[in-house]
Formats: sequence, C-alpha cells, structure tokens
Amino acid sequence: MSVAFTKEDSADTASETMLPDRPVSPHQNLVTQAGLNALELQLQQAREAYETAQKIEEVNERRRQGAIPLRDARYFAARVRTAQVMPDPTSADTVAFGGTVTFRRDDGRVQTYRIVGEDEADPKAGSISFISPVARLLMGKAVGDVAGSSGQELEIITIS
Repeated sequence: MSVAFTKEDSADTASETMLPDRPVSPHQNLVTQAGLNALELQLQQAREAYETAQKIEEVNERRRQGAIPLRDARYFAARVRTAQVMPDPTSADTVAFGGTVTFRRDDGRVQTYRIVGEDEADPKAGSISFISPVARLLMGKAVGDVAGSSGQELEIITIS
C-alpha cells in the first residue's frame, strides 16, 4: 500500500507498523494444560502491551509500539483457539505426549526430556516438542528399547 494515502511520515514508518504474521505450524496444536495456560498468559500480555501502546498520543509512535503486540496477539489467539489439551499419560509403559523420558545416546550422553507441544518446548529447560526428530523416534517405545535413525541410536532408560 502506498503511503500517499496514510498519515505515516514515510515508507519506513509504514513498513515498521505492518509486520507479517508469525508463522503458524501446520502440525496439530497439541498442548499440555500448562502449555495452554502459558499460551493464554502470553495472549493476555500481548493484548495488554497493545492497549498500552494505543495510549501513546503521537500516531506514528503509537503504530510502531503497537505493531509487535498486535502481531503477537493474533498469533497467540490462533494458538489458543486451536489448542488441543492432551491428558497426562496414564501409564509409564511407553513414551507418550506429556511424559518424561530418559535415554542414552550413542556417545554415552544421558538426557532427560518431557515431550510437550511446540509452543511450550524448551530443550534447555528439559522439554522438547512432540514433532522434534528425537521425540518422534522415542514415541511409543518402552524402557530398554533402542530407537534409531540415520546412524543415531537412543536407548530408553526410564519413562515417567
């Protein structure tokens, strides 16, 4: 859109206020209850940040300050709307969504991760997305099973 018909000072200001939407995964939006709660909190924070930006008097600054929160609010609203809360696993017999698995890699490293939804995954904090390659290898396997693909083998030690 041309800035000739808008109140922005320049094309730069216009481009700063029209941010593209955050990409939404094509996968099912499976979440734990904690994951849904986190999405709802992030949606609320984005809406509050947008409302705060709308109180700025100078129009160009208001648009600049509101661009990111508005984009984030659209993203989190879509993620909350499509979220499918998965119940906690009822058994520790096999690796499942919401469960925690400890495994040994080929190189001897032992790692423990909880398998969660995409938006709640944080490997540094001990959680990985159910669509990650490691989670896909482990899902449905039992203690003692070895899961492997393309030269990588993971031996399941415990499931909880």
